[in-house]
Amino acid sequence: MFEEIGTNAEGDMMINMGPQHPATHGVLHLVITLNGETIKKVDPHLGYIHRSIEKMCESLTYRQFIYVTSRMDYLSAHINNHACAMCVEKGMQIEVPGRAQYIRVIMDELTRIASHELWWGAMSMDLGAFTPFFHSFRERETINDIMEETCGARLTMNYMVPGGVMNDIHPNFQRRVKEFIQLYKRKIHEYDELITGNVIFQNRMKGVGVLTAEQVISYGCTGPVARGSGVSCDVRKWWPYEVYDKVEFNEVIETGGDSFARYLIRMKEMDQSIRIIEQLIDNIPDGDFQAKTKAVLKLPKGEFYSKVETARGELGVYIVSEGGTTPYRIKFRSPGFSNLSILHDMAKGGKIGDLIASMGTLDLVIPDIDR
Repeated sequence: MFEEIGTNAEGDMMINMGPQHPATHGVLHLVITLNGETIKKVDPHLGYIHRSIEKMCESLTYRQFIYVTSRMDYLSAHINNHACAMCVEKGMQIEVPGRAQYIRVIMDELTRIASHELWWGAMSMDLGAFTPFFHSFRERETINDIMEETCGARLTMNYMVPGGVMNDIHPNFQRRVKEFIQLYKRKIHEYDELITGNVIFQNRMKGVGVLTAEQVISYGCTGPVARGSGVSCDVRKWWPYEVYDKVEFNEVIETGGDSFARYLIRMKEMDQSIRIIEQLIDNIPDGDFQAKTKAVLKLPKGEFYSKVETARGELGVYIVSEGGTTPYRIKFRSPGFSNLSILHDMAKGGKIGDLIASMGTLDLVIPDIDR
């Protein structure tokens, strides 16, 4: 699983981890410098899945480019599309109907839960616990079934459009979402019994991969990685969009800064997502699910920026328009890149056996980093 590639002048050993290592959850290559089992340096080597998404977007229309972003952080596909649609709407001053806003937020929070479910199962398996993977997919598949019924797809849904959503929710949508909420509440205690309260798991996580608030701020980390070190940065709270200012929920913050703190953040965030959905699901207003827009969209000349809170942190969309039907320049500020950048600081001085636990709590999705 690890390949030795030589030693340096000081006698330290350098090994490859990846690019096909199962614990990297994608095509990530790390060159690790070790002194015995102690990590001295971690160098990420990127680009194995780079597809020039930003450059591709510049040749696509303002309706088309949105769906390329589903292939970045594919576990937050809905939320990525949402950010792009919001940026186009800001440029064209499109007012999104209330019904569409409610649907968008419910979909976003279902996506966040589904993403955290997969993270929980995969990270547990990285540390040697195989059973949690099946438990997490039990709930995640229920969400995917709901998505498929309304959107026609289970992973990259292509549901957000400038002005609202592509089509109205399925007649079964509200009933099935409420059934999922009840399922989640019945089963979540199993997560704590299997993993959270497990002494072996806690020993692998507590005091491991410690990051200070100053470190996460200096690297621009966002999402659970930053909030696990006590940094308040939830876009939904600081810069509310859609109907997030109409619902009550807590920004989950832990101050431990270690791997266990980042673990707890995501577990508690799922509870908050359930709380948000419960407030919205029976109150979806009547009306249009999409604003009336022209078939061909043209943004006025200028620069436009929007940001959202994905399952991994802050995603920013920056568009430069020259007034045509395609963007002159597009830049995505993805959360994964900044969160990966802190890996060396997190791992330095720790043991090679702890690297997998530390890296698992970063929740990296490599196409989000490479783009």
